[in-house]
Amino acid sequence: MSQANYSKESILSAKTIIACALVYSLLFYANDWLTSFLEAAPGVNWIYLPAGLRLFLVLIFGLSGAIGIAIASTLITFGRDLGDDMISILGIGLISGFSPYLARLIVIDNLKINPDLSNLNIQIIAISVLVFALLSTGLHQVWFVIMGIPSGSLSNAIAMLIGDVLGALLFISICKFGIDLYKKFVKRESLP
Repeated sequence: MSQANYSKESILSAKTIIACALVYSLLFYANDWLTSFLEAAPGVNWIYLPAGLRLFLVLIFGLSGAIGIAIASTLITFGRDLGDDMISILGIGLISGFSPYLARLIVIDNLKINPDLSNLNIQIIAISVLVFALLSTGLHQVWFVIMGIPSGSLSNAIAMLIGDVLGALLFISICKFGIDLYKKFVKRESLP
């Protein structure tokens, strides 16, 4: 990464952090409402749309996106499943925000993705989704087991991995449909 790109990446934006936290929270609660019947265990879903948003926000906004997601996930978890176990709650929040950031670092460096993401294609997106889902699932499940959270098990790991992959692919498909609809509506071949 060039020095100019590195310095841009290292700048944190409070507005971006807040926006990412709000958007992530909204999609989390919408997903929770729409797919509550697909929850395998607390925090483990067979379809998890916010997985796609987490990857999207961190690919585009970098560290600011990761911090926003971590803050939102911590607050969401605090209000839900674990009572007052602050260490577990904080760990889940950090894993939720920084596993996609770690995946971003891995795929950008190893797949030679341009800093502006201009060379993304379906193959790179698929690899990014898989790397993210494996990291997120693995880190969450290890944390669940270490902290004695009942959601930590092989069957829940499989459900979480499938949910992250399906959720990310569904999220990307919805975005693609929205872009195609927008282009059709305004009769443009590319977005401004």
